[in-house]
Amino acid sequence: MGIKGVSSAPGDFIYFKSQVPLHRIPIGTKQWRYYDFGPKVVPPLICLPGIAGTADVYYKQIMFLSMKGYRIISVDIPRVWNHQEWIQAFEKFLDAIDVHHIHLYGTSLGGFLAQLFAQHRPRRVKSLILSNSFIETKSFSAAMPWAPIVSWAPSFLLKRYVLTGIRDGPHEPFIADSVDFVVSQVEMLSREDLASRLTLTVDDASIGPLLLPDSSITIMDTNDYCAVPLQLKDQLNERYSEARRAYLKTGGDFPFLSRPDEVNLHLQLHLRRVGVEARPDLVQVVPKADSDSGPSEKKDERGGDDDTHEDDNERNGSSPSENQTPPAPESSESHSIEDRLLDNAEACYLANEMLLSTHGENKVLVAVLLLHYIQMIYVGCLMPGIKDAGSSHLLSFIPNW
Repeated sequence: MGIKGVSSAPGDFIYFKSQVPLHRIPIGTKQWRYYDFGPKVVPPLICLPGIAGTADVYYKQIMFLSMKGYRIISVDIPRVWNHQEWIQAFEKFLDAIDVHHIHLYGTSLGGFLAQLFAQHRPRRVKSLILSNSFIETKSFSAAMPWAPIVSWAPSFLLKRYVLTGIRDGPHEPFIADSVDFVVSQVEMLSREDLASRLTLTVDDASIGPLLLPDSSITIMDTNDYCAVPLQLKDQLNERYSEARRAYLKTGGDFPFLSRPDEVNLHLQLHLRRVGVEARPDLVQVVPKADSDSGPSEKKDERGGDDDTHEDDNERNGSSPSENQTPPAPESSESHSIEDRLLDNAEACYLANEMLLSTHGENKVLVAVLLLHYIQMIYVGCLMPGIKDAGSSHLLSFIPNW
């Protein structure tokens, strides 16, 4: 297999690490490693990674959405060995950080665990965003003959199994970068971490009925390829037939890294639709550092000397301080423009859904989409606050066909 981890971290990730504190707290016998950033008064969006991911893989969402006034929490999946243990451990974690009502964004295994928690703790989960996920694990256990002994397997075998599930090139540059980043995260996972996650994947279980209405669920899948078989993704789509769809033409297994602009847009649209009110007025301003480049990370994020520089909250288990300093927010004028563009994007998104479900009015709907796009260009050209980023924002709002 040709996949190899990279020795240096991306410049924007190094900048992220300099701005956002990493927290570690013990809860019972579990060790939780997580980021918690953004205004505390906003109900949080909690990001759950897949087998190969860590809390770090959502750094692009944390940076962007916290700047917009949302609270984002990204966690490592702790070492739990069955699904009931996951539900209990995650509930204790939420209690420890004093969070009750949550919105969950899960990819792959993280999406399955998000559904599982929503099924058994329905009062706490207000909405779901599921990406490249599934509703049952039977097919995974059937495909792994050594599933009964996965908890005793050596580290090299576990890593090899996880990495062979990631498609090995050729990739376009952004997807290749996302693969390299995730592979570097896998290399840092311990044998126990990998064994625990694979056990959760092959432990035969399925998601039962949710009390959560389909209108509070968004399914965000990539249309090119991913490690989750298409039939399992189809099962999930059939289960939540009235859920919102957000298809990405490309993005591979890790669209949150390879297609962050599109993913962030769909996350914003979802949060607005389910009634989460952003608070950009509570985002504090700090001078923005140059994030184009940076030195290689020389220590393991899980146990290196870097950890001695983390703030005291990581050591004593307290919740993050209130005086967090996210990246500098845009001006109020820029936020107004962003809101207009989001409104236009939502209109285009709805028109796109209508286009997929009806065929007799295609010409009329295409004309509507063109009018919306012209309107977005008009706004982008006339409003000075959008600057050079305007064209890239506008292009990201063109709906996927």
